[in-house]
Amino acid sequence: MWRAHLEVAKLLDYQLSRELQPHNLAINDYEILVVLSEAPDHRMRMTDLATATLQSKSRLSHQITRMENAGLVLRQECPGDRRGLYAHLTEQGWETMQRVAPDHVRSVRAHFIDRFTPEQLDAIYEALAPVAEHLRGLRGRS
Repeated sequence: MWRAHLEVAKLLDYQLSRELQPHNLAINDYEILVVLSEAPDHRMRMTDLATATLQSKSRLSHQITRMENAGLVLRQECPGDRRGLYAHLTEQGWETMQRVAPDHVRSVRAHFIDRFTPEQLDAIYEALAPVAEHLRGLRGRS
């Protein structure tokens, strides 16, 4: 079961990444667009974005630089915190998200969701939700 899980996770990530390439997006770019699109005012503190996307601050900083160069996001200073920065979704980033999301959802459905019956999906969720909760509880601990 463990090996099947690892293989499915890697193969699914590979396929979804492949299908985002025509949109000039990496899977991490898409994840950041999603998180920012759901955030209030389409912006989030960089430290919170790093936590939300399970990236180091350094890795996220490089990722945001690439996305800034592509016009998808902007860094903005945090009022009252000279060291803090926001990542803000640009209009182009929002339009990209709206354009790409339907294709990505179709891909997720075709390569994962639609491979299961509704009963299997419920069982998978029931099995994985406690594991996710446990792992979320461990985040931030040394």
